[in-house]
Amino acid sequence: MRGGFGLIGPRRERHVVQAADLDGLALPVGDDGVVIGVDAEGRPAVLGINRPTPYEVTLIGGLWTAQVLALRAAATGARVAVETGRGQVWSGLAQAAGGGQQCVTLHEVGRVPPQGASAGSPVLVIRDCGMRPPRGRVVAGPWQSVLTLLPYLSPTAPRLLQNSSLVGVQRVSPDEAEQLGRLMNLPRAAVDSLPTLGDGVTLWCTPRDRQFVMTQGTEAETGLLGPSRRID
Repeated sequence: MRGGFGLIGPRRERHVVQAADLDGLALPVGDDGVVIGVDAEGRPAVLGINRPTPYEVTLIGGLWTAQVLALRAAATGARVAVETGRGQVWSGLAQAAGGGQQCVTLHEVGRVPPQGASAGSPVLVIRDCGMRPPRGRVVAGPWQSVLTLLPYLSPTAPRLLQNSSLVGVQRVSPDEAEQLGRLMNLPRAAVDSLPTLGDGVTLWCTPRDRQFVMTQGTEAETGLLGPSRRID
């Protein structure tokens, strides 16, 4: 017995890990957010869209991928506001998401009201406004990210790409791939691969990093949206 310290416990060797072995303990998920698919090594790829700072994303790709991102963002507790001129292709998703709660709302182009985003109620605004989306009334801000969907490379793309923190590119034509290579300073191998990407594959780019990600729908997502596809 030691005064004030109770009984002496059993003696065991300490658990020690060498510094060189620490990388082996790392989890494959490198961020907190929405799992958007797997990388080339089969590890989960995560997109952190709920941020205390403005976050702009541009996706040059298909409706299917944008809708999967909307569903998965809603599943993490974010509210999703969709600005679109084709509400009919989003209505089924809006009704199915949230288990009866209105977590996905649809708005006409230019008619998105203030969303009141906060740390406890983050928002993702998806702008599905065609090849030439007008400047949005609701912009990225604290806890409110904005994803702009472009079906193809358009005249507005250079401005959007320049202002985006993250850019996703799905299968495009060889000419579009060459333009994107110049705009985003892509390596030759990435440019050559863009016209051959499979459905569901996206090249996600930041100013410093690039990663190919395969997005595969869950059983529920496939039942609602159909199989992955690049062309709507």
